[in-house]
Amino acid sequence: MICIKEFEFDAAHYLPNYHGKCEHLHGHTYKLVVKVKGRPDEEGMVLDFVQFKHTVNELVVDKLDHHCLNDILPNPSAENIALWVWKQLHDVLHGPNYALHEVQVWETKTSGIVYRGEVC
Repeated sequence: MICIKEFEFDAAHYLPNYHGKCEHLHGHTYKLVVKVKGRPDEEGMVLDFVQFKHTVNELVVDKLDHHCLNDILPNPSAENIALWVWKQLHDVLHGPNYALHEVQVWETKTSGIVYRGEVC
């Protein structure tokens, strides 16, 4: 089973290694989708949604929301944001019956990145 939580955060960034309009400071309302894969525990849950929400908000959303992402990542492309999110959550969203499965970072409604822990 896959347990899913969606989040939104607003942030600004610029892409210093990119040549185009995104090299200049601009903002997005990002959508973050986090998926945990596992089997239900004795309470019948893969992961308690309240705990799931609290963990992602504390470790990721609160650090990114209304910030300039370049202060956190030197080159905050959607790809690099997804890698950063994965690193923040991988060891924490892991229990006896579940583990982090996937992170999605959407810059717009039609443009996003999916990361599943693959080695790049």
